[in-house]
Amino acid sequence: MDEKIASARKEVLVELVKMAQKRGMKGSKGTWKEFLSVFDKKFGSSLSDPTRRSTDALAAFLNTFSQKDDLKFFDKVMRCHSNRDAVEQFKEKSEEVESPEQRLVRLTLEHPQYPFDYSFPSLEEGWLVTKLSKKLKTMRSTALIAIDCEMVLCEDGTEALVNICVVDRNLKVKLNELVNPNKAVADYRSEITGLTAKDLDGVTCSVADIQKSMKKLLSHGAILVGHSLNNDLQVLKLDHARVIDTSLIFKYENGANFRRPSLNNLCKAVLGYEVRKKGAPHNCLDDACAAMKLVLAKIEGCDNAIPLVHEDVPEIERSKLLLHGIPTNVPSEELHKIVPGDFAIEIKPNIKTRREKYSAFAIFKNQQEANLAFENINENQDKDTSGRPQKCISFQLDSGKTGSLYVRKMARDDVIGQVSSMKRSFQDEEATGESKKLKVEQAVGEQNKGGSDLCGGHLEEIERLKQELKQRDREISSLNKIIVALTRKQGL
Repeated sequence: MDEKIASARKEVLVELVKMAQKRGMKGSKGTWKEFLSVFDKKFGSSLSDPTRRSTDALAAFLNTFSQKDDLKFFDKVMRCHSNRDAVEQFKEKSEEVESPEQRLVRLTLEHPQYPFDYSFPSLEEGWLVTKLSKKLKTMRSTALIAIDCEMVLCEDGTEALVNICVVDRNLKVKLNELVNPNKAVADYRSEITGLTAKDLDGVTCSVADIQKSMKKLLSHGAILVGHSLNNDLQVLKLDHARVIDTSLIFKYENGANFRRPSLNNLCKAVLGYEVRKKGAPHNCLDDACAAMKLVLAKIEGCDNAIPLVHEDVPEIERSKLLLHGIPTNVPSEELHKIVPGDFAIEIKPNIKTRREKYSAFAIFKNQQEANLAFENINENQDKDTSGRPQKCISFQLDSGKTGSLYVRKMARDDVIGQVSSMKRSFQDEEATGESKKLKVEQAVGEQNKGGSDLCGGHLEEIERLKQELKQRDREISSLNKIIVALTRKQGL
């Protein structure tokens, strides 16, 4: 560890010290401030900001730690930094020398949604950060493994892994396991997962067991493939740098970079078949194989924009309304006072922590009641980025709290729906728009504190244009790099 600390950049050492402060960690000379009182007789702990301290001071403090758990934590932080550096190196790789597989890794990393979806709380307990070797052979590895996971909704509002399948490039099954969620389950989502409580009776495999298996599979620089892979990694508590997300590397014909096609849409357009028939539950093996086939098709030259394909939304989904942009200070039971109709509430688990907004489903007895409740909302109707009708409600609760939220139908009025599953419907074509829209809504809320909340009907269109401009900027930057490379090659 001493050698790693000695060779680390200052920003890495600063983060290590800050994390030690936050966790109240003590070395042989106490906490950071206690250490400074001994180490620096002139300023002592009065200058405790790590960013204003020398590299020598930071390293000296970190070298006072010898406990196994402390060193293990420091090693994990440094591994995260090392992987981030590797990610930046991936982005900078010349297109002339990169493999087709690495190109798809780069396309995933360069997607504007990547920083939002793949910013994991990797330092929290229980997370595995894979070690990415800087050896040339490892960095150039073209090995591919694809995964798919199924999750259940737990009583604490989180999702838990219950099924995982892993296949290699030849579609050979490397892992296919049921997993014990190890917590109380509120909804097994049997219509999606195909599993019930009985199926998990006697299952002892845990997430930690799966992590050990994944660590072996990824130990030699393998590239991890999946559709909306960030959701699988989140429930696996696994942070891996070399990834290909099939929801990010394909584009629609209209050039909208913020839209993300569903797995079923991609398979119809690229592979010519449906992953599953209407109303059928998910199959982990089928979905993992589909993701791998899509990557192989892309490698073999399928680089055209895909047509927009619409799918029927099942009756069970059409009996719901999505409530999103709900302020976190509004309890879910208060939603009955805001949205009309008789419905049950199902909280949509937040993938990212510390959000100021959350989402929930209002579940009605049937589609007719859901439609009637939507019509009874006396607000102007708008559309989300996928063309689904939604309305923005401004409210004031009995407690005096004020705010706003969006109520959205599960399908377009002109074409029935986009995606047939709980997991896919909000991770693919709606996930990007929602996370982006939440940020815009939060910004608007900050600008209008003390006044009424604004429901900007044009916010999504503005954000869409911003994303298109960013994409054009990246394309121009790439062209400039190519021009510079050609100029140097020709000796001009």
